Amino acid sequence: MDLCDIRTIKALLGRHGFRFSKSMGQNFLIEDWVPRDIADASGASPDSGVLEIGPGIGPLTAQLCARAGKVAAVELDRSLLPVLAETMAEFDNFTLIPGDILKLDIPELVDREFPGLTPLVCANLPYNITTPVLTALVEARRFQTITVMIQREVALRIAARPGASDYGAFSVYMQYHTEPEVLFDVPPSCFLPAPKVTSAVLRCRVRPAPAVSPACGEAFFFRTVRGAFAQRRKTLLNSLSSAFAGQLDKGQIAAVIAGCGLEETIRGERLGLEEFAALADGLWYALGNGG
Repeated sequence: MDLCDIRTIKALLGRHGFRFSKSMGQNFLIEDWVPRDIADASGASPDSGVLEIGPGIGPLTAQLCARAGKVAAVELDRSLLPVLAETMAEFDNFTLIPGDILKLDIPELVDREFPGLTPLVCANLPYNITTPVLTALVEARRFQTITVMIQREVALRIAARPGASDYGAFSVYMQYHTEPEVLFDVPPSCFLPAPKVTSAVLRCRVRPAPAVSPACGEAFFFRTVRGAFAQRRKTLLNSLSSAFAGQLDKGQIAAVIAGCGLEETIRGERLGLEEFAALADGLWYALGNGG
């Protein structure tokens, strides 16, 4: 069954009385090169177990099943369950898990479904849940790589380098935990119905250890990062003065910034991971921590 052929898709959905849901961000692929190239990019092999989120009718799922030792797909829309039962019937290495990925215990799911296999993620994510899903997948601390098709604008933001206009707190978060790389674009014409924006495939190789190890710890590091980006138009000094108001005065924060070798007028978007780590540690010690 060609799951990217429009006539096949319409006949399949008609048999099951399926209706597209805008709230779930459903857009089905109609170009067979897309799921094939995404599956190739994921690195799925007989030694890997692949978690897929939102399989739809299964074009990417089928490609993954042809490569991986096992595929476990989480699908929220219960009206798609009988559709997937039909389209995935030939694959004995496929497991369908009804539910909401954001409400599941992802580490438990991975440990249960993929014993002895290297866990990977490969998915065509709905645009409206991209950030919380990527955060949950990273925090599960189970996956070697996370390969997703998402809105191109978000993919570029995640992979943006310091100084770029789209570099922000989530860029720092993802680059702290992973090595993100934008692989290729997927135009709206590849979907039914066609979305209004271009998609892109992003592969994030999960770091075995975070990119930096600030003495202040991860929570305070990200508090500093969020504070630096909270008011993008302001200088780093003014942004952090607001973020740490009542704890550190402007003079103390200026001293920390200078101690990191940074100009007082610099903005948070210019800082890389190492600079954020040094800045967070400086603020941590200025607050009287660490002796």
